[in-house]
Amino acid sequence: MTLKRAITAEDLYGFRLVADCKISPDGQNIIFCVQWVDKATLKKHMNLWLVPTDGSKPGRQYTYGKQVDNQPRWSPDGQEIAFLSNRGDGKQSQIYLIPFYGGEARPLSQLPGDIGSFDWSPDGKHLVCMVRSKDAEMLARESDPRAQELGVVVRHITRLVYKGDRMGVLPVERWHIWRVEVATGEAKQLTQGEIYDELDPSWSPDGQWILFRSNRTADPDRQWDEVDLYLMPADGGDMHQVIAPKGLKNLPKFSPDGQWIAYYQEGGLNERWRNTCLWVVPTPYIRGGQLQPSGPAINLTQAFDFNIDQLTLSDMGWMTIQSPVWSSDSRAVIVQVVERGNTVLKTIPIRQAEGNVLQELTGEGVVEFFSLDRNGTKLAYASGGNYYPSQLWSLDLVTHERQMLTHLNEALFENFELAQVEEVWFKGAADNDLQGWIIKPPFFDATQKYPSILEIHGGPMAQYGHYFTFEFQFLAAQGYVIYFCNPRGGAGYGEAHAKAIYNDWGNLDYADLMKWVDLVAEKPYIDPKHMGVTGGSYGGFMTNWIICHTHRFQAAVTQRSLSNMISMAGTSDLAYRVESLVGLDKPLWEDVENYWRQSPLKYVAQVQTPILIIHNEEDLRCDMEQGEQFFIALKKLGVETELVRFPGETHDLSRSGRTDRRIARLKQILRWFETHLK
Repeated sequence: MTLKRAITAEDLYGFRLVADCKISPDGQNIIFCVQWVDKATLKKHMNLWLVPTDGSKPGRQYTYGKQVDNQPRWSPDGQEIAFLSNRGDGKQSQIYLIPFYGGEARPLSQLPGDIGSFDWSPDGKHLVCMVRSKDAEMLARESDPRAQELGVVVRHITRLVYKGDRMGVLPVERWHIWRVEVATGEAKQLTQGEIYDELDPSWSPDGQWILFRSNRTADPDRQWDEVDLYLMPADGGDMHQVIAPKGLKNLPKFSPDGQWIAYYQEGGLNERWRNTCLWVVPTPYIRGGQLQPSGPAINLTQAFDFNIDQLTLSDMGWMTIQSPVWSSDSRAVIVQVVERGNTVLKTIPIRQAEGNVLQELTGEGVVEFFSLDRNGTKLAYASGGNYYPSQLWSLDLVTHERQMLTHLNEALFENFELAQVEEVWFKGAADNDLQGWIIKPPFFDATQKYPSILEIHGGPMAQYGHYFTFEFQFLAAQGYVIYFCNPRGGAGYGEAHAKAIYNDWGNLDYADLMKWVDLVAEKPYIDPKHMGVTGGSYGGFMTNWIICHTHRFQAAVTQRSLSNMISMAGTSDLAYRVESLVGLDKPLWEDVENYWRQSPLKYVAQVQTPILIIHNEEDLRCDMEQGEQFFIALKKLGVETELVRFPGETHDLSRSGRTDRRIARLKQILRWFETHLK
């Protein structure tokens, strides 16, 4: 019998993570991606795996090598799989084809830049894809070894939206639509231009049209949420706008019968607290060379106070929203719904007045990826829970039987004594219902008193929930009680819950968190004199805010935090829409005091709690200066504080950073709490 042990930071090297999944047209097999880490080089690789939906065989590796193979997509006849891979030079990804029944993958495309999403034509003869070409300056530099060695000489910025976290300074070139012939690899650019992007292209069922989304306003960067749907002939040509209400639209898809277009839209312009809803619009028709509407767009989920998205946070997941998936009879759409600590799949009928019923297909846990076979009878999905990251599942929609098809990381978990997760519902500051979780250390002894750590989620439009989080298990394994909840301001509990902190960060959310702390502090196994607090991004903002407004915590760790709304409004990669994220009514120069009112830095002189500040040097979401300002102020005030900077890392270090740095981050957090709480 093997003695189990507590999880360690170095165990991060051993995890394999599911990163996508697509079921074959006949419903017999699922192709999916698995990411793994090469400990020697610290590079992350991804390969394709295959598993039968009946569970008769375990999943097996389908492609091999130290490269990134992703976005697998079955051909309409199920005979080939198209996917993206950087196996050529390790940098530039291209489209490859591999026969399902065996053989080598062959390169299909030689496209001139980054490739985004792509889609097979119904007859299997073409692919349509979105491509962002390399800038002329980059191409010139790549052809000149001396220029390549010296690097960029100057950057000339003219756009409002000119940078992005994990992307750096954005290219001048925009995303455009290309079509690739499968037989020859011949590529044709269908759209072009210097101002507009064309995104998420897909085919109509008859193969005559390409559907996509685009912002065609005079200044798309300033009018960022006015995105519309367009149709274009499959050979290219004039774009025709699909008439629908204004708003930020995403991931449009035709119904199998071609009569409808489904898409996601955030409700209301510039109002991030509103639910993302599922809309459908009847497919327009051509008359006199112009597209004519067949009927008005319909919000299918307006009556339901839930958010369509994947916003359940974890450091072992992807937070990926999938395109709406149509039933084979075009009468319903399957979507992800963020709800009460879960991300579930629900079937939304398009004609609810006929007595059709909304159905929930999955239960407790978080669904990250899913797809449906051609007949609409078998569903494949990747879902994780409290004690494991995502695994592949199949669901028979006729018999309602489900199976877990993969057991990735099983050898790892056989060694672990995991901490147990307890769900708790409690009353918030306004007698509102709130959901939280308590994780007790492995080998828990109810007669002892334990130090504890409050974890606060980012967003704030996100949630914690029923999903394995490595950081929580690691800290619990060191002898801490870890507890977390979903205070007002986040997703998963309706629009009123989300809107509560709009233009008022640090008020009602703070009150809810303190109610949660009060409840946990009264547990007989909690030592109220040894309590810590930590969080990242918005959770970092709240960590800063908390120690500015109470001295009840003996230690704090703030990560990639926001400390000054005034400078955030000009330095973040989201500065162009920071008002919508926070709920600010006016731009900075018209309302400086309101921005300052919601800045922890305003109250920094009240801090007494020892605090470790962790920030990442290439974080463009909450710029490095946010952590630096707080650090310098605290040092001048004589508060015990340290600053830990991670070079080469973006806002997402805790989730997708280089593994040795993720381990170092965990150890820095542990060091601080060990020093001050034990």
